[in-house]
Amino acid sequence: MITDPTILRIGQGVELHHHQGQREAARDLFAEIWEDIGGEEGDPLHICVLAHAMADVQDDVHEELVWDLRALAAVGQVTDERLAGAGVALSVAGLYPSLHLNLTECYRKLGDLDRAREHLRQARAEIGRLGDDDYGRLIRGGLERLEQQLGEADDRAAPPCPP
Repeated sequence: MITDPTILRIGQGVELHHHQGQREAARDLFAEIWEDIGGEEGDPLHICVLAHAMADVQDDVHEELVWDLRALAAVGQVTDERLAGAGVALSVAGLYPSLHLNLTECYRKLGDLDRAREHLRQARAEIGRLGDDDYGRLIRGGLERLEQQLGEADDRAAPPCPP
């Protein structure tokens, strides 16, 4: 169970956005939290989780990409011990698939299919680190959806062409 007060506040913003349809209110709360944590100078766990959530409430895909890249940059400084201390049940490795999926989606929207496919490959390489729970199924579903959109599922399933 999550015990970190900042992560809990971020969860309130996620609730506003995903369950109450209050995207603008969520964005305002996330901006307030961003200031409270000291922005880029804050705790890497807070930066990662907040940037990951803030990306979802952006109206412009370029801004979404900036936030998703912040989240990915910060996760490299997070430790499993820090996650456990905050009450987060995932390992650091379990955070990467979702981060890469978000970047895949951003690059797909921007038409940069090479970068989209690269992040899709990275998400696919890390997906095995997730459990068979609601979160794992959510991320796997997102992976499958993006594979179809990018034509990756067919490419992986097709047998090699004869010489």
